[in-house]
Amino acid sequence: MSRHTDPVPHLIAPDARFQASFLVAMAEFRALGHGGPDDGSTAGVCLREYGDRWEDPEVFAEFVERFRTPCGPDSLLRYDVPCSTFWYVDGDTYLARIAIRHRLTPYWLELGGHIGYDVRPSARRRGHATGMLRAALPIAAGMGIDPALVTCDSTNSASLKVIEACGGRLEDVRDGVRRYWVPTTPGRRG
Repeated sequence: MSRHTDPVPHLIAPDARFQASFLVAMAEFRALGHGGPDDGSTAGVCLREYGDRWEDPEVFAEFVERFRTPCGPDSLLRYDVPCSTFWYVDGDTYLARIAIRHRLTPYWLELGGHIGYDVRPSARRRGHATGMLRAALPIAAGMGIDPALVTCDSTNSASLKVIEACGGRLEDVRDGVRRYWVPTTPGRRG
């Protein structure tokens, strides 16, 4: 496999060529307890659905295709709204995932917002979440989303710093979930 040499971390569509790095990242999530039957996180769903068989390149390619499918019965995450998922990578290394939901239902308005993300445990506290969210905002703007609702648990101080660094303005806190509106167009961001 040839080394991919982009100068900085960037967003891409999920790609099977990142299989080795992605699987190491998922092992990191599993080590933190993700993947159990009650884990509704994206990492949890991926681990339950494919974690015991995605070492096979053909199975991983199927996983990637389902992960890239924005909605419907073939989508791995089965969101009730169209959703575009991107991976944040550096060279050949998978760092993180970000999802942009194209519209909000009452559920997503209350709890999840337009944008959700996670960073692999070994890549945290290096500015990747902030860089990734900043890179995703123009994509959201291109989808007609402005501002974007981004939420985090009140106890997640790292995520609230990321959202605020990207111009997020706190609307309120509901049942322990902080709800921020983040401008997606450059003239509106702080």
